Amino acid sequence: MTRPVVLIFHRPAAAGEPALVRFLAEVREELVARQARMFRAAGAMEVRLLTDWHEDLSFGEVLRGLAPHGRGGLVVLGSGAVPRLRPADARALVAVAAAGGHVALTNNRYSSDVCAIAEAATLATLPSLDSDNALPRWLEERAGYGVSELPGRDRLALDLDTPLDVALAALAARAPAWLIAAARAEGVAVPRHEELRGLAADPYRELLVFGRSGSATLRWLERNVRCRVRFLAEERGLRASSPLAIAGGTAPTPPQGQPRATLGLLLDDTGAPALADIVASLADGAVIDSRVLLAHRLGADESAWPSAADRFASDLLRPEIVADQWLAALTGSAVESSIPIVLGAHTLVGPGLPLLLGPRLKEEAGRAFVHL
Repeated sequence: MTRPVVLIFHRPAAAGEPALVRFLAEVREELVARQARMFRAAGAMEVRLLTDWHEDLSFGEVLRGLAPHGRGGLVVLGSGAVPRLRPADARALVAVAAAGGHVALTNNRYSSDVCAIAEAATLATLPSLDSDNALPRWLEERAGYGVSELPGRDRLALDLDTPLDVALAALAARAPAWLIAAARAEGVAVPRHEELRGLAADPYRELLVFGRSGSATLRWLERNVRCRVRFLAEERGLRASSPLAIAGGTAPTPPQGQPRATLGLLLDDTGAPALADIVASLADGAVIDSRVLLAHRLGADESAWPSAADRFASDLLRPEIVADQWLAALTGSAVESSIPIVLGAHTLVGPGLPLLLGPRLKEEAGRAFVHL
């Protein structure tokens, strides 16, 4: 048995980056340091932080060049991934990476954030995947690996992709003190948090959830909130689905493959400032995956989107520092709305939603719960 290597992909903030971009990079660096200690304690031979790969190379190309010779295994993740990882999870990942045979372990086989690969020389044939999300699917469907999932899938689905995600993670019951302190020091908090919690506890009101959400989140909402829910799950797999990883079938071609969203179509007709009016006609508040709206408007390639600094500021409802006019108008509409509207990324409408709305709202409401 060969002790595996852990590879962590991380982009440090460049000199002169906006404050929110630096903040996220610094939080990720602290998380990486803590995860590295955890993996070493679990038996990893080495934890390697990858910070300087060429920007023109895809994730698949970089990882292909790092494929080990012989029977060595790898654990692969990005900085900001699985901040709620526990020592038992790290031990399980290291054990699978050290095992013999074509086996792998991930937090989610269809949208991976961390993946352990035994006999990782197989990665020498990895195609040019855009991100790590599709790696387990390629291993299973193209390379013939047996892929298993870690327990605690919901807990491990949360990533730190934006400063808003840091604020959501800080709401967890057992959030680490360092993470809570970092969010407070930067003044990063979930906008209109208490209003949304109040809405969720009111059986006479309705919440709109829009974006890359799924059945697990809908089940949680059905069991844990008192309000009615209007649920629009759109463009799931926006980043995780890659034709290079999927066996069989026919890959879509434009225009069928172009992201499309119901709310995006409405905004096409009315303009971004109409967001608040549209939401108010449907519900009493909303959590909105704005990346789906950006993909609808500009395509799935993030290089065509507003800058990371703009997206992060929009998530925190700070339109005054959003340079992109369309995104600033969308954000300003949410700020001026008389009902609570929060914008964010996948975490907001997925694993972060229970943290945002609070645990077991039905039980807290008592025996007289009535779901309308």
